[in-house]
Amino acid sequence: MEVIHFPDGTSVPALGQGTWHMGEDPTQRADELAALHAGLDLGLSLLDTAEMYGDGAAERLVGEAIRGRRAQVFLVSKAYPHHASRQQLPRACDASLQRLGTDYLDLYLLHWRGRVPLAETVEAMERLVAAGTIRRWGVSNLDTADMQELVAAGGGACATDQVLYNLTRRGPEHDLLPWLAAHRMPVMAYSPVEQGRLLTHRALQHVAARLGVTPAQAALAWVLHRGQVLAIPKTGRVAHVQENRAAADLRLSAADLAELDAAFPRPGQRQPLAML
Repeated sequence: MEVIHFPDGTSVPALGQGTWHMGEDPTQRADELAALHAGLDLGLSLLDTAEMYGDGAAERLVGEAIRGRRAQVFLVSKAYPHHASRQQLPRACDASLQRLGTDYLDLYLLHWRGRVPLAETVEAMERLVAAGTIRRWGVSNLDTADMQELVAAGGGACATDQVLYNLTRRGPEHDLLPWLAAHRMPVMAYSPVEQGRLLTHRALQHVAARLGVTPAQAALAWVLHRGQVLAIPKTGRVAHVQENRAAADLRLSAADLAELDAAFPRPGQRQPLAML
């Protein structure tokens, strides 16, 4: 599988596992745990979660899934914006660690920008790194101007920006993705198949049929093809995890890319960063 590299040289597989909306339905728990275990078995070692997801339910699910396997997991969680201050961030991080059953995070993200000054969040993140509570930190849902302000506020150690990016959400290609590439920060793409809404698009289905794959696999392959983009699709089914893993080995031809580009054109001008 292709890998992406964080600025500190750490590499992880370009395909990980998301957990948004997981852990909330007790009747789905066994299937969700099996899916996370299957993903780890297949090399999808990055697990992304957040304190917001199910008010901690997703973190508790991930904690159960990684019990006895922590060493093989690259663990990511995210903090609410109102927890991003000097006083609140350590408390929020400790609460996430307790739910996850671990004593450190590989990556801790600011979930989106709030009222806490970015300079204060940077300071709080760096203190967590110095304490060994987190290995590195990053952000989510920050647009280009926000990233520029972040770096100017001392945030040059930011490891990544997790954003909404897929065939129907190509706005980041105008300036955000080039800016991140210039600063050696990989992109984490959430909702890479637009929560399933992409899968009925006729052009995507046509490309997928020609390749003998599913529309979801074609959509994931498109997200991954540009390099230094890490996709984190969420699924609670083992079969879908296996399908996602196979997509990481799929290579789209120039003709495939041209057809998808025509069907899902990049916006003609810059757009504000979209969020779900």
